[in-house]
Parts: sequence; C-alpha cells; structure tokens
Amino acid sequence: MPEADEVDEEEEMPLSLRLSIADTLTLGNATCGFMAVYFTTTGILIPHLTGSEESGMARHSAATAVILMLCAAIFDLFDGLVARKLRSSPMGAELDNLSDLISFGLAPAYFVLVYGMVAHDAYQRVAAVGAIVVLLAVVLRLARFSCVTVKDGTFQGMPSPFGALTVVSIVLLELPFVATLLAIIGTAWLMVSRVEYPKPRGRLAVAMLSWIVLSMGLLAAWAFDAPSGQLLLQTGCALQLVMGAVIPLFATARRVNNFRDNRREARAAQLP
Repeated sequence: MPEADEVDEEEEMPLSLRLSIADTLTLGNATCGFMAVYFTTTGILIPHLTGSEESGMARHSAATAVILMLCAAIFDLFDGLVARKLRSSPMGAELDNLSDLISFGLAPAYFVLVYGMVAHDAYQRVAAVGAIVVLLAVVLRLARFSCVTVKDGTFQGMPSPFGALTVVSIVLLELPFVATLLAIIGTAWLMVSRVEYPKPRGRLAVAMLSWIVLSMGLLAAWAFDAPSGQLLLQTGCALQLVMGAVIPLFATARRVNNFRDNRREARAAQLP
C-alpha cells in the first residue's frame, strides 16, 4: 500500500529535519550574506588588486553588497514574524543565529576589511583589527542572546542587523580613517552592551521595513550616479548613525527615570 508507506516515512522523519516557512526565510538571510561577501570581493577587492580604474563598477558592487545585507535584514525581520504566526522547527533558533553570523557578522566585518585595503587614507592592519572587533562583537552578542533571558519586547545590546547596517553606513560616509575606526568600535561596543533596544513589532516593524526600503533606494541612486545621489546616500547614512546614537540615550534615560520612580515608591511605602 503506497499511501501507507508514505505516511510511515513521514512519521519516521525526525522532527528536527523538517524545515518550516520561517526556516526557509532564515536560509534566504544566510544566502544574502554570502552573496554580499561575493560582490565585495569581485567588485571592489579584485579590481583594486589588479589595478582596475573602474570606479563605477566598485560603486555598483558596494551598493549591491549593502543592498544584499539590507535584504538579509528583511529576511531576518520576517522569519521571526512568520515563526510567531505559524510555527518554527526545532532548528529555527540555531539556523537564525548561524545566518545572522554570516549576514551581520562576517559580511560587514569583511566590508570593513576591504575598506582598509582600498581606501587611500586607511591603514590595512588597523582596519583588520576593527573588522575582527566587529566580528567578535556579533559572535558574543549572538551567543549571549541564546543564553540570557531578558524582559519581553526588548533586546540587550544593539541587534546585530542594526549594528551591521550602522557599521556599513560609517564606512560609506567616507569619514577620516580615525573617526571611522572609532565609530565602528563604538558600534561594536553597543552590540555587546546592556543597553536595551525595542524589538521590531507592530508599528516599529513597519517603520523598520520602510527605512530599509528607503535605504535601498538611496543606495540605488548612488550606484547609478543619479543627481545628488552622493548627498542622498550620505544623508541616509548619517541618519542611521543618529538613530544608533539616540536609541541608547533614550533607553538610558528611561531606565534612570524608572529607577527614580521605584525609589520614590519605596520611600513612600516606608512612610507611616
């Protein structure tokens, strides 16, 4: 009876080997991260090493690599939403961490490393140290995320997708090398810090998706040398940095206010 055999095969298949829709989105995240490394290598690093003067090709490849990281962030956003609405396989959490390590750890760290090799005022070895700091920050952040339980609705430390996009924005701003390196190290510190960041749910998720789509448009305008494309790109990157700096300030101010309110309530409770 072939139908009975098929049912038996399904029942014998381990639950841990069945991929859900959310897992498929997570694999899309990993694929985008790997392709970002590919375009960074073939479009920026190799032309530089071979002495090619095609600056337009490098610009297109840089934009493509960053757009792929943005696509990875979209996959990362939706796999969590889908997993909550439908279901996730037992491998879901592990797949998510491994994919995030590729897209938001390896890809931006490699982008920083290549920047140190191709920028005129950069120091290759120092940039390599900055790239390692970014990679290790993401590794530590993802490991801590798997082990530490925080209150619902928040992340402890800057989320790795937000951190990766901030690191890339710092590089694209083309600041002086020292300022670029300090900003990258500061972003890495925020990823492993205890600063609370809100999880992208509801309106915040819609706002984050809209921001990612807008960033893609700015990158495309810059890549194709549109009028004022460079200015638009720098404006978008600057806004990304401002958000990265403002959110921790708001979170810290909220924690301080909550601490003060708790102390006032405790003192009021002690009064006769």
